[in-house]
Amino acid sequence: MAIPKAGRKAPDFELKDDRNETVRLSDMQGRPVVLYFYPEDDTPSCTTEACEFRDDYAAYQKAGVEILGISPDTPKSHDRFKRKFNLPFPLLADEGHHIADKYGTWALKKMMGREYMGVKRTTFLIGPDGKILKVFENVHARGHSQEVLAALAEAKKREGPRARPAPTRARSQVCG
Repeated sequence: MAIPKAGRKAPDFELKDDRNETVRLSDMQGRPVVLYFYPEDDTPSCTTEACEFRDDYAAYQKAGVEILGISPDTPKSHDRFKRKFNLPFPLLADEGHHIADKYGTWALKKMMGREYMGVKRTTFLIGPDGKILKVFENVHARGHSQEVLAALAEAKKREGPRARPAPTRARSQVCG
């Protein structure tokens, strides 16, 4: 499937999280959501991306934003990854990559002359109304969270004068 575009309703889904509890996107209605798809737990770029979202978590909370990470890993793998790096947000298990298919992030990838199917690192910024505000494709893990916060601040600016940009924070040295 093609990647859903900004302005469209985000496809709803139901997945198990790192605690093996069911999470539905529709349950987040009324709050902005950062939905980020990543290839695999505890790999260098995926760890960098997750740790940057972790380091910026207070800014997302202050803005009332939910963060959800999705990969094809199991709930047990997510639990280990989450505990190892002290990640404060849910990681969702898309073991059959059905949701990645729905969001157009399961695709042919090329690395070192090899072609294979996998998750393309992609992030969706979803508004409180459930519509996609922005799609980040071909994401570079380092600096991505700050890019998302800037887009969130821009979206809030368009809402009106009561919106404030989210604060930034110092980088953690735990994830390099």
